Amino acid sequence: MSARASPHRERILILAPRGRDAVVAKEILRDAKLHADICLDTPELTAEVRCGADLAILTEEATRQGDIRDLAGWVAGQPPWSDFPFVLLTEHGGGLERNPAAASLVRTLGNVTFLERPFHPTTLISVAQTGLRGRQRQYECRRLNEELESRVQERTSELATANRQLINQIKEREDVETTLRQMQRLEAVGQLTSGVAHDFNNLLTVVLGNIGFIEKDVAAAGLNGKIAQRLGYMRTAAERGAKLTDQLLSFSRRQRLEPRPLDLNETVVGMRDLLQSTMGGTTHIETRLHRGLWSAMVDPTQLELAVLNLAINARDAMQVGGSLTVETRNVTLGPPLCPEEPPAGEYVGVGVFDTGSGMSEEVRAKAFEPFFTTKEIGKGSGLGLSQVLGFAKQSGGGVRIESRLGEGTAVHIYLPKAEAAAVRTAAYTRPHLPAEPFHAVEILLVDDDNEVREVTRAMLHGQGHRVLEAGSGGAALDILQREPGIELLIADFAMPGMNGAELVRLAREQRPHLPVLFVTGFADRGALGEVDESHIIAKPFRPDELADRVRFALGYDGSSKVVRLRR
Repeated sequence: MSARASPHRERILILAPRGRDAVVAKEILRDAKLHADICLDTPELTAEVRCGADLAILTEEATRQGDIRDLAGWVAGQPPWSDFPFVLLTEHGGGLERNPAAASLVRTLGNVTFLERPFHPTTLISVAQTGLRGRQRQYECRRLNEELESRVQERTSELATANRQLINQIKEREDVETTLRQMQRLEAVGQLTSGVAHDFNNLLTVVLGNIGFIEKDVAAAGLNGKIAQRLGYMRTAAERGAKLTDQLLSFSRRQRLEPRPLDLNETVVGMRDLLQSTMGGTTHIETRLHRGLWSAMVDPTQLELAVLNLAINARDAMQVGGSLTVETRNVTLGPPLCPEEPPAGEYVGVGVFDTGSGMSEEVRAKAFEPFFTTKEIGKGSGLGLSQVLGFAKQSGGGVRIESRLGEGTAVHIYLPKAEAAAVRTAAYTRPHLPAEPFHAVEILLVDDDNEVREVTRAMLHGQGHRVLEAGSGGAALDILQREPGIELLIADFAMPGMNGAELVRLAREQRPHLPVLFVTGFADRGALGEVDESHIIAKPFRPDELADRVRFALGYDGSSKVVRLRR
């Protein structure tokens, strides 16, 4: 018998024990460049089929002379994707209509093609090639099924890991803030994980959006069973992650400052474990606490978040290793030299120093701009320093940065003494979104994340809109110039280079009354200035939520379409 073919080569088995039938059949197949091996008896055929083959050609007399029960057992035990093809060479007049034994073989072997002898060589070649093509389609179905199973398992594992990471972060935060009420803990976690929430919400937007599309396709195709079940598992895991993230974002969105007299030394000491877990074991952490420190009038939770934001920035600047120092002191300041510094007076200072890469003067000048970042795309939100500045200014203080390129950075937060007036924010009431029908419009969609943009585009197409796409602010401005029919701009707020706010300001120079809808995954909405909540949609979002926001942005409730941006 010939040697076993390589795994990538199609292989045909021949069982024809009478005369030269097997040799002749092999030569015919060889002339057609088809590889075939001859088996001497039924047990050998069964063994070779188990080892690996794509088609078996056997004569009717071979089935009568040999015991095919073992072969029939293998056929019955095939996996669901497999239906091994057989070609049965019968005597003249040995078809199903006149041969009860042939009908029995169909029940036993399943996928059987009958070829009556004598036959033309071309007929044998055609039948063999047809069987091989069918077998290859079976292999392809197996591959696709295994690939789908693998992808479902990978996605489920990724979502479960992300959920566990978020739960662990929440637990760590709760352990540190044992003296704060539960609402403050959740607000703190929401602020701490703002950058994580952005990336996680991008992931959830793509996952949930595509799961919805796949579920529709599966239902339309009438498929069910394991595929539908695994899609259900994916949706459940993703929705749990979305629910948890939404809780963090909603608490951060509703937060209000609660300033009270605070000993910053005690606060820094209490944050030591949290800082160490944030920075990792390779970073040395030092505290320099001033004796006789004044009490500061400040919100404890927001102060901790500000210090943590600075620590995370320092960690990223130092990469691996380095030294982080947290210092407290009483400060008397003169007139401010920069807009971010506080007015002249007495303040309680807390500083965070690192030995990282430092900042150039150009970067230093833009450091407090919302969404400005020097990190790689997807590695940072660009909101850290703007959040710190916003908190310090709202508390009645300010911030100062001292940095040298290649040596490190020092960020000082100045907070008012306890006798300073506390600043409180008003609670926000979410507007009611209208439900009136509206006509389809032409929309410009801007998002630097290709996957998120594709999902959003598909949702808008499903609602009947015509969608133009852009991956950056510059590309969006070019499209606005070329396409006068655009009736709505939907822009991701955090994009590298030109962020959403900058894009809208430049777009308004061309189209002053263009309606705008911002897409964001950030917990802190303060950077959006006076933009109405109804003109913002948070990731991940459902198609009906997107439709409501589009309706409101277009002014179908009678409200103004104009989005005011803080300058």
